[in-house]
Amino acid sequence: MSICIKRIYEPAGPEDGRRYLVERLWPRGVRKDSAALDAWLRDAAPSTGLRQWFAHDPDKWEAFQQRYRAELDANPAAWQPLLEQAVQGPVTLIYSARDPGLNSALVLRDYLRTRSGQA
Repeated sequence: MSICIKRIYEPAGPEDGRRYLVERLWPRGVRKDSAALDAWLRDAAPSTGLRQWFAHDPDKWEAFQQRYRAELDANPAAWQPLLEQAVQGPVTLIYSARDPGLNSALVLRDYLRTRSGQA
């Protein structure tokens, strides 16, 4: 099973497999018809309140991860389709945050890997 992450501003590639935007808001400067997405899964993203609280503050990263995982635990319908697709072939979680080391797609990827037994 392959679950990768990629920033939406990076070009799509054949290795991406199925591409899912996992952001609550549509990324700035990206046209929907040129995003090369299979779906936009808003409900798999952190809630608006959690996203606004975090505000990509490195000091809140650990707490953000815990809170986001709790949201995912409470809403399996949001992430279960991603896990099912990953069993069938490569899946790439698309995010728009500037920081490749502090973004919700990392948390979601690790969460899905744990749920699949890969972590």
